[in-house]
Amino acid sequence: MPKRFTIVNAIPYVNSRPHVGFALELVQSDTLARYHRAQGKEVIYTTGTDENAVKNVQAAEKTGRPVEEFVEEHAEVFRQLNTALNISADEFIRTTEERHIIGAQKLWKACDAAGDIYKKSYQGLYCVGCEQFYTPKELVDGLCPEHKTKPELVEEENYFFRLSKYQDKILQLLESDEIKITPSSRKNEITEFIKQGLEDFSISRSNARAKNWGISVPGDDTQKIYVWFDALTNYINALGYGTDEKKFATWWNESYRTHMIGKGIGRFHAIYWPAMLLSAGVALPNEIFIHGYVTVNGEKISKTLGNVIDPFEVVQKYGVDAVRYYLLREIPSSGDGDFSYAKLEARYTGDLANNLGNLVSRVLKLRETKLQKLDENLIESSVQEQINYIANQYKERIGEFKLHEALAKIFDLFTFANGYINEKAPWKEKDQEKIDTAIMNALYLIQRGAELLKPFLPETAEKILKGGGGPLFPKLP
Repeated sequence: MPKRFTIVNAIPYVNSRPHVGFALELVQSDTLARYHRAQGKEVIYTTGTDENAVKNVQAAEKTGRPVEEFVEEHAEVFRQLNTALNISADEFIRTTEERHIIGAQKLWKACDAAGDIYKKSYQGLYCVGCEQFYTPKELVDGLCPEHKTKPELVEEENYFFRLSKYQDKILQLLESDEIKITPSSRKNEITEFIKQGLEDFSISRSNARAKNWGISVPGDDTQKIYVWFDALTNYINALGYGTDEKKFATWWNESYRTHMIGKGIGRFHAIYWPAMLLSAGVALPNEIFIHGYVTVNGEKISKTLGNVIDPFEVVQKYGVDAVRYYLLREIPSSGDGDFSYAKLEARYTGDLANNLGNLVSRVLKLRETKLQKLDENLIESSVQEQINYIANQYKERIGEFKLHEALAKIFDLFTFANGYINEKAPWKEKDQEKIDTAIMNALYLIQRGAELLKPFLPETAEKILKGGGGPLFPKLP
């Protein structure tokens, strides 16, 4: 695997404030970015906002404000969410930025030069919420399966991309894992969809339907680039495509290229996007991580459905690492998981306060009052073996995109440490050698656990590693 690791997460629409479902994607991406940095790799992590969608225009119109002003204000809120969740993103790209416009139009021209763009009249059922056309058989009781709304019948002349041309190639790329879909269950869903036959898709809309908002089609000012053909290019535009070829070569061509996306947009990223890149002669992603949804009472959290939970409010009430812990531990990485304040409080009390918090507090007090000899040679082989076992399990789980299981493994180590210190009971021991051995091993277990915890809960891990105002487990001279 290359020494460079690039991770990009999906860019959300800015038609309203962010919800906790998008917070999940941010913390998952951030955890992978921090993990690979800890492995000694050069990492770049990009995020941003999708600002050219019709739904953004409609939302601005409802408030009576200029579209530019509306999307700029909401884009800033999403940027602030990165800070609130302690996200270590290196790039934040807005699709109204000049660098994005240049890149999107460059990719269009490259696909056009390959003979893959043509114009035709079209009629179809369109969901503004998804920015996607549906066939009647894809609807559920005549409604969009994602938003439970009735799609509108759209008829006009647009540009189309020859997706059907790339059907066999994309299927081969996915089945061979040249583009790896994680988890494999999502891969199976997508390959089955491809086998049903791919149709060319619309990649532009008239200025009237776009409400004159978005990026103009190169050479045709009467049309705007359709949101997916526009938005998907952000991943490479943030890395310099069309504006900084040296940066692009470093962070796309010479890197292990990964996407973090929700299951509802898997097809766009695993089918449309690779086809566009093949057409343009651009390197393909290596891996696509597909996560599930945060739900409330079993329903997907959605601005359209109106069951939104504000992540800023949750962070303000419980703290950033409590929220990160809940999202990363309670929500299966590739599946759906329900959000509730009761579950969050139970996780916080049981795992963070009682298990971890009490362990660290007890051992730091023992270090202060009982430890006399700081000697790394006191580390027991059984303790080291347990640490090695947990670390290997942790690494495997992260590689399989089972972040919730990797995090559980860390807390297995803290549970082991609690059991160890209870068994050794240095507060009862008279032999100083045994007292020092017990405390040194407990400190070592906490230190190694905190190091594993750092990508998940960076603030908490850092506080533990600086326990008592200095290094938790200082090296000997």
